Amino acid sequence: MTIKRLDEYRKFNMNLVDLQQQQALKRYIERSVERERIASELQGKNPFEVDTPERVALRKAIIDPRDSLAIERIIGREDLFPISYLEAGLKAATSVCRIEIRNSIGRVLGYGTGFLVSPSLLLTNNHVLENYDTAHFSVAQFNYEVDLDLNERLKKSFRLTPERFFITDQKLDFTLVAIEEVSEDGTKVSDFGFLPLISQTGKVLVGECVSIIQHPSGEYKAVAIRENQILDVFDDYIHYSTDTMPGSSGSPVYNDEWIVIALHHAGVPDPKNQTEFIANEGIRISAIVQFVVKKGESLNDEQKLLINDLVQARDVTKEKSDEMIVEELSDSWYEGSTGYDTKFLGDNHEIPLPTFRSDIEQDIAQLKDGSNVLHYTHFSIVMSKSRRLAYFTVVNIDGNQLIDIERNDKWYLDPRIETEYQCGPELYKNNDLDRGHLVRRRDPVWGDTAEKANRNTFHFTNCAPQHSNLNQKNWLELENYILDNAENWNLKVTVYTGPVFRVDDIVYRGVQIPAEFWKIAIMVKEDGNLSATAYLQTQKNLIENLEFAYGEYKTYQVPITKIEAITGLDFGCLRNNDPINQLESTIGHVIETSEDIKF
Repeated sequence: MTIKRLDEYRKFNMNLVDLQQQQALKRYIERSVERERIASELQGKNPFEVDTPERVALRKAIIDPRDSLAIERIIGREDLFPISYLEAGLKAATSVCRIEIRNSIGRVLGYGTGFLVSPSLLLTNNHVLENYDTAHFSVAQFNYEVDLDLNERLKKSFRLTPERFFITDQKLDFTLVAIEEVSEDGTKVSDFGFLPLISQTGKVLVGECVSIIQHPSGEYKAVAIRENQILDVFDDYIHYSTDTMPGSSGSPVYNDEWIVIALHHAGVPDPKNQTEFIANEGIRISAIVQFVVKKGESLNDEQKLLINDLVQARDVTKEKSDEMIVEELSDSWYEGSTGYDTKFLGDNHEIPLPTFRSDIEQDIAQLKDGSNVLHYTHFSIVMSKSRRLAYFTVVNIDGNQLIDIERNDKWYLDPRIETEYQCGPELYKNNDLDRGHLVRRRDPVWGDTAEKANRNTFHFTNCAPQHSNLNQKNWLELENYILDNAENWNLKVTVYTGPVFRVDDIVYRGVQIPAEFWKIAIMVKEDGNLSATAYLQTQKNLIENLEFAYGEYKTYQVPITKIEAITGLDFGCLRNNDPINQLESTIGHVIETSEDIKF
């Protein structure tokens, strides 16, 4: 390309940028009255009180229920974050790259920013990669940043492959293009992950702070973190105040969960001084995804598969409530349900229900008939009024009569207890909370009443919210071990299960979400004596003060006295049948496999 043609290209690009800026200014001016009204409403209020109910509902739904300060930050009352917020930001930055815009002979024409949105696709602005040829000659450079010692990291360059996939639109100012899977030096683009795109609206509210990871002026990767605010939301655009420079075009704009809400593309020039900017503008991700999906109807099969990757990548919130059928059984259904049998392990081994510490006894939820124990088929439950969850469940397992029955997809509210004492489907909608069975579905499914027992386990009273990050592998293996041994050796086993209620458990949708779960398994050994072993699954460090740690869940075998201390339950003489009763009550040992269990 000659110097003359290079100048022509740069003038064309500048005209394109100027066009985007003038259109952004037009939108800004047209909304001046509405923006002033919103700003006035925000005075003394918070974003949840001003925005539409639909957007507020989705915004709340995508907040991680473990982050107890998230809403406080959004409404401007708190600036504290868990330290993992920084780690999440670093992870979100990995997929962001500098785009080196080149011509056919390799001459550098300019720089922009882009980011991976699926294992094969990169997103940036149309005015960065405005056509097929520009994309074909340009490269994406990852790791263009400095380390802790301010030394440049090893840059990794990947060519773009528009022949595989290329969609662009000047109005929405975006380009979605395929990228090579392996660079010339053998580096995989998958090493840099990708940023999922959520098509639903409501990922951020007016008045919220946002962050931008960018390559300003083509320089090392930088971040403008939370020193900015959403000023206005249009159908396809968002206006915000933030620190960006030329070269930042194509940067991802994030909310506090590091979810991409917009593609940065233009500044809003000050009409009184065109060299200054009064706001910045991004294209809403929901608008881009909608455009791409519609455009995909006319593409070939291979390109449709790449769009499918994008669709899968953006599907991070699930309408789980749509899959869940909720019903209420009649009172007559429960007639004859005697529940847990205290003498199930034999007349010589009667195991009564635990008693409650005096200060929590008043929190036991009463049934409508005045009793306080919900009896189902082969298991029973005692509920907490304040937490709307079970204090404990207890089930009898007969390994000699176990029956395999298909899973039931219907969930039930129990009419014998007030609905206000049950966490229903509203808690689990549009988030990563699992409806975790406390009494495992298979455990009470034995004998002539197996079908009814199976159905009974699908009550919300037998359900506890468990985050999808909960390490269910070890917990599941423990449950399998107990059940398999009961089945293989025709054993009878009694199992208690419940959550740990702590005053500092995070509040989500009006419910405190337990961070820990416990289990006690009781069986008769070959010598005729009882064995009672206790387990705790936790995110907390098992040290004296159990400080919260943002880490993986681990399963520990602990003394029963430990469970009693943290739950307020008294299991009586069961502690005398605990093989690790003599250990210090504050510390147990990690269960990795069944061989780690001490009977």
